[in-house]
Amino acid sequence: QVQFVESGGGLVQPGGSLRLSCVASGRIFSIHTMGWYRQAPGEQRELVADIRSGGGTNYADSVKGRFTISRDNAKNTVYLQMNSLKPEDTAVYYCHALIPTTVAGDLDYWGGGTLVTVSS
Repeated sequence: QVQFVESGGGLVQPGGSLRLSCVASGRIFSIHTMGWYRQAPGEQRELVADIRSGGGTNYADSVKGRFTISRDNAKNTVYLQMNSLKPEDTAVYYCHALIPTTVAGDLDYWGGGTLVTVSS
C-alpha cells in the first residue's frame, strides 16, 4: 500500500530552475535510500541522484554542481533542486525508494514519473 506523490515538473527555459518533490505514504517505518532517476526519449533510465537515510549522497557526473538532493525523514519526502537546467536534462523524472520490510528484505518502489522539459 506504499505510494508516492511527485510534483514540480514542467516546462522551463535553459538556465532556469525547478524543484521536484516526492512524498512517500503508507505503512512505512523507514526508508533506506531515496533517489531520482530520469529517462529521456529513446534512452535508458539512469540514476540522477540518491540519498541514504544518514544523509550520504551520490550524483551523476552530468548533474554535479547543478542539482542537489535532500530529504526530510519525518515527512518521508525527497527533493531534487535543479539549477542551471540544460536541454539535455529533458526527461521523465522518477522517484525511487528502497524500503525495508520484515518479510522480504528491501523492496524497490517507484513513482509514476514527472516530465521536465527544458526548452526556449
